[in-house]
Amino acid sequence: MRKLAAALAIMTVAMVFGFAVTQSMIVEAQSGVMVGTNWNGTYYSDVNFTTPAFTRVETNGINFSYGLGSPGAGVPVDNFSIRWTGIQNFPVTAIYRFTIFRDEDAELQLDGQTIIPFAGSVGNQTYTVDIPVTAGQHSMTLSYREFTNNAFVQLAWQVISTTGGTPGTIGPTATFTRTALPAIPPGALTATVIRASVLNIRDAPSLGGGRIGRVLRGETYAVVGRDEDARWFLLQLGGYQGWAWSHYLFINGNEFNAPVRSPFGTIGVPPGVQDTGVVAQSQSTMNLRSAPSVAGDRIGRVTWGAFLPVIGRTADGYWWQVVWKGTVGWIYSPYSNIIQGDLNAVPVK
Repeated sequence: MRKLAAALAIMTVAMVFGFAVTQSMIVEAQSGVMVGTNWNGTYYSDVNFTTPAFTRVETNGINFSYGLGSPGAGVPVDNFSIRWTGIQNFPVTAIYRFTIFRDEDAELQLDGQTIIPFAGSVGNQTYTVDIPVTAGQHSMTLSYREFTNNAFVQLAWQVISTTGGTPGTIGPTATFTRTALPAIPPGALTATVIRASVLNIRDAPSLGGGRIGRVLRGETYAVVGRDEDARWFLLQLGGYQGWAWSHYLFINGNEFNAPVRSPFGTIGVPPGVQDTGVVAQSQSTMNLRSAPSVAGDRIGRVTWGAFLPVIGRTADGYWWQVVWKGTVGWIYSPYSNIIQGDLNAVPVK
């Protein structure tokens, strides 16, 4: 029973948060992101790939955060290197985008040709390159070098186009991009992702909030707000803000110093619909119906923990008219709580 309960808990966390129990299976199936499998890793005790310490097969992709520690026996905490090689399957002929996130330096080769070169020790950075690749098996090599401080490296790729380019050519058709993380103001409170390979960013401080982005292990962002309990933090990302759960973050100071921010700034109503300022949060998964009755057509499924602007109600209060992902419909009120505003201000419909 304990093993069954543990397995169910792990599966639930994977489904809710979107990161994988077996990463290559879930990530590839749900998001189109591929990480490969059966990588043969050789770990070296120097930065020049000359003194091997041990070898290991990685079955769930290259996605490691060593922090300030060592990746294994015989390898120092600084000034080491790792080289992973593997034959990976590409499901379709297409333009693929390869992405490396690392600290401090890495090189990626496809079929023996370098497509992302070493760039030197420049701290944590994301590198991408777009390459046309034919369907089938291709050899890949990722070489990683760590010098000082934190150590982490991730590799993934995905289809971005099935038209254009000449499959199999590498070179003039490739575009190489380095994407820096958003600037952090001096002295700002920051959050670093430490307990998730990929962490969902949501439009509200709840697992029911809509997913508006993802951040990676090892990335650091400025904290611009929190909920009242400091369980969720509002992060400043590239051009937008979003909420992340504190369990997966390291906060570099007193988290209660972050200002309390309203969780509803990104929740709106469609044009032409009056915003009453009243917000409900669902306490279970429930049907969204076209009319305030179980006889109404089911037009959506509201997830547990979702934030819902309330724009109408029945006279007896058992049904509320809400907005869910841009759709106006009715929910049975006993399964939700009002968490902002006065229900009496909502018009009876």
